[in-house]
Amino acid sequence: MPHDLVRARAPLRLGFGGGSTDVSPYCDEHGGVVLNAAIDLFAHVSLERRTDGQVRLVAADREHFWNGAAESPLPTDEPLRLLKGVYNRFMADHAGGQAIPLTLTTYADCPPGSGLGTSSALVVAMVEAFRRFLDIEMTPHAVAALAYDIERRDLGLAGGHQDQYAAAFGGLNVMHFHDQDRVDVESVAVDPTVMKELEASLVLYFTGVSRESASIIEEQTANMRAQAPASLQALHDIKASAYAMRQALLAGDLPRFGELLDSGWAAKKLTASKMSSARIDEVYAEAKAFGAFGGKVSGAGGGGFMMFLIDPTKRDGLKRLLTNFGGAAQSARFTGAGAESWVVR
Repeated sequence: MPHDLVRARAPLRLGFGGGSTDVSPYCDEHGGVVLNAAIDLFAHVSLERRTDGQVRLVAADREHFWNGAAESPLPTDEPLRLLKGVYNRFMADHAGGQAIPLTLTTYADCPPGSGLGTSSALVVAMVEAFRRFLDIEMTPHAVAALAYDIERRDLGLAGGHQDQYAAAFGGLNVMHFHDQDRVDVESVAVDPTVMKELEASLVLYFTGVSRESASIIEEQTANMRAQAPASLQALHDIKASAYAMRQALLAGDLPRFGELLDSGWAAKKLTASKMSSARIDEVYAEAKAFGAFGGKVSGAGGGGFMMFLIDPTKRDGLKRLLTNFGGAAQSARFTGAGAESWVVR
């Protein structure tokens, strides 16, 4: 018998190095490597059993709702396609094809299209919530793999692998992506003092523009399949930067880490034409002129959040400078916790 009420959450992430090498076909042919860290912004889920034979799906932060009779499968069109996809998978795999009446409510601490892995973190949080709701034993690796399978195969959404694993595992990790969707997650044990200094040096800037990552990823994928020389070499360079960034953190060399962010962003802009924009380039140039060691656009690019690394004594000044462009600037804190859930009743 399902629990009456379960809640879950999964952290969003900052991708420092190696982003886009977790996308097929690059990771299948060359192996992808990503360095990322979970932050204390979360995707949240509440799952409550109903007794009226209905399913109610709610994206509370977007004010999107869907109601219908409990049946399996639900139609996987919009609105709330992600919620329907997760519901359908658990009903098929763990409820014998029966449809359990319930209310599924989601919200996130950042908007969709933020570049912080919000959509995949939301799917991971839903998988974790259903796992707890139905008392299913699953490792973090299994939670991440199932979330990936629902997004990429069941729903046919373009994207890579890293966001699901960052949300499921939490912490600072180097992730290795192989063919046949094999993923290895390696925790990076950086001195806590270095991580505190990294937190004190980071500035997140929301451009105010939520972007649709699919078109950027599709162009990257087309370039990979065509073996476009500039794009392919850029991906090789991006992958190498993930290893170099890990070494810089282990050595406590944050100026070097910032330089690698800078060179990694320059390489990533070569992988797709919409990775940057005139406005993003202007913001980036002003931040560098102010003294930022380096930075990048988080996620697939094109908008969402930018991140910068700067001397902590200049951080507030950089925040003020960035808000002159509109949008909002903030700090970030890291979290070692991955997806987690609990029974309310």
